[in-house]
Amino acid sequence: MIDVVEKNDDFIKTKPGLKRIVFEYYANFFPYVANMLSPITVFIATVFMTSRLAARTEIIAMLSSGISFVRFLVPYIAGSGLVAIGTYFLIGYTIPDANKKRLAFETVYTKNPFHFDGRNTHIKISPKDYFYIQTYNNEVHEGFNCTIEQIENTILLKKLKAEKFFWVDSIHKWRLQNVRIFDFTVKPNKIDYLKSIDTSISILPKDFESQYMKYESLNNSELKSYLATLKLRGADNAETFEVEQYLRITYPFAVIILTLIGVILSARKSREGAGYQIAIGFVLAFVYIIFYITSRTIAQAGSLDPLIACWLPNLVFALIGIVLYNSVPK
Repeated sequence: MIDVVEKNDDFIKTKPGLKRIVFEYYANFFPYVANMLSPITVFIATVFMTSRLAARTEIIAMLSSGISFVRFLVPYIAGSGLVAIGTYFLIGYTIPDANKKRLAFETVYTKNPFHFDGRNTHIKISPKDYFYIQTYNNEVHEGFNCTIEQIENTILLKKLKAEKFFWVDSIHKWRLQNVRIFDFTVKPNKIDYLKSIDTSISILPKDFESQYMKYESLNNSELKSYLATLKLRGADNAETFEVEQYLRITYPFAVIILTLIGVILSARKSREGAGYQIAIGFVLAFVYIIFYITSRTIAQAGSLDPLIACWLPNLVFALIGIVLYNSVPK
């Protein structure tokens, strides 16, 4: 409902139609939200069920009959483990495919048209080759004043300069016009002049298109490949994709950790009743969400190592779980 209210003005303005809103957007938005809240949902469900068992003195009866508290935890571990495995494959493969459709819808109907406004852009396209473009128009796929430099050990070997370049879709190559090629490996230095030349480099028109939430639309294989490309190019937004890669590993563990905390927190019979334990569960759940969002934002800004930032919420709550475990009567 929050999302409907937020985007209602855009829907009225762009008129995508009810069928498209429901089946192209919200049908693909629901798995995204469900996954985001899955650790919290499992946590609250665990607290609710376990607190009811404790309120009816059933846990005391189990422990009194000789069942250890560790044995009591086994079904919870097994259940949360299955959910964690399912979550891993969902966020790694299924949800990215849904996000492709969701983000494509948002780009067309809820966002302003994208215009590439970068100037003097430098991109590393291979271990020795560097690409530079002064300006680029993503609507017609053409740019002006570009260079390709071949550098080895800080020594410039060759340099290509073109006044204009544009994408030729029929041959899937860039066409460069008014080209000068400098060769510094020979004496005297050689300069070749060409009216036009077609070339293939590891840059495509889509690299100049909107990158809005792109990391959410890549499955695990695509994300790994794209992150390697960003690191090769020396891109300044590589941290965002690296954080996403680590989160897809750490997020399923959050389901297990929060489940165990939920059991430990609500296994003791309380005078305040199950409602009090459920309220404490809600508080801890939202503290985890705030911690998770904060650490992710800090890592994406480059202020904290992505690996540490992604594991930090789980490590902190694992320690909380250990402290709570030691305080539970067994």
